[in-house]
Amino acid sequence: MFRPRELSASLGLFAARTPTLLPATHTNSYALGGRDVLLVEPATPYEDEQRAWIAWARELGSTGRRIVAIVATHHHPDHVGGAALLSKELALPVWAHELTASRVDVPVARRLADGDEIVLAGPRDETWRVLHTPGHAPGHVCLFEPRARTVVVGDMVASVGTILVAPGDGDMTLYLEQLERLAALDASLALPAHGDPIDAPTALFHRYVTHRKMREAKILAALEAACATAPGAGVTASELVPAAYDDASPAVWPIAKLSVDAHLEKLEREGRVARTGEADAFRVVG
Repeated sequence: MFRPRELSASLGLFAARTPTLLPATHTNSYALGGRDVLLVEPATPYEDEQRAWIAWARELGSTGRRIVAIVATHHHPDHVGGAALLSKELALPVWAHELTASRVDVPVARRLADGDEIVLAGPRDETWRVLHTPGHAPGHVCLFEPRARTVVVGDMVASVGTILVAPGDGDMTLYLEQLERLAALDASLALPAHGDPIDAPTALFHRYVTHRKMREAKILAALEAACATAPGAGVTASELVPAAYDDASPAVWPIAKLSVDAHLEKLEREGRVARTGEADAFRVVG
C-alpha cells in the first residue's frame, strides 16, 4: 500500500511514513512527467523511509527519465523532513515559494511564484502551472496541469483525515478563498499529500468550503449563546469548543481549539466579533 504506485505513464506516487497528524500516517510524494520529472514533497525524516524514497527516485532515473528538481508544497515538517538529505543524495535542487524558502533550513534554488509555468519535456510535454494557495501555510503552492486537468494539492484537502488551519501559519479567510479558486479549475484529478488520489475534486473543494462555513456558524452561535447568558463577559475559544464540536470526539478537541481560534480571527477581521478586556476572550458585535 505504501510503496511506489504508478498512476499513469507520467505520474507516480510514493507514500512515506511521516510525523503527520492522525489519522494520516504517511505523506504522498509524486513523480510528475513522462521524461522530464518533478519530484513533489521531500517529506520523510525517517532514515529507512528516506532510503526507500531515494531508491524510488533512482529507479525512475534508470528508466531514462530525467529528474529536474524536488518541489516542496510548503514548510511543515511532514512535507520537508527529508529535503536536505534527499536533495544532497540525488544532487537535485529544491524549489519552493519564497515564504517557504524563508522557513526551511535547506537552500531553495528556485523561488516559485503564482503563475509560473514549469514545462516538462516528454512524449507529451506537460506544463505545470504554479498556484500560490496560502491559508493552510503562507507559502503553500499547488501545481496544475490544465491539459490533463490534474492538480497537486498538498495540504489544501485530504482524502484521509482533515486539514488543520491554525493561527500563525494559517489564515481561514485565505484558505476558503483558495479552495474556491481550486474548485474553479474544474480539475478531474487531485493529488493530495494525505490519502488516495481524488477523482471528483471539484465536489470535494466545495464540500470543504461548506463544512468550514457550517463550523463557523456553530462557533458564532455558541458565542452568541454564551454571551447571552453572561452579558458583558468574554468567551474563550476553549470554552466554545464543546458546543462548536459537539459532533466530534473530545479526543480531538485540543486540535479543534486551533480551528476555533482561526475562525475567531476571521470573524474579528470581518467585524462580527471583538476581543474583550480578558486575554483571548471574545464577544459578539452588535
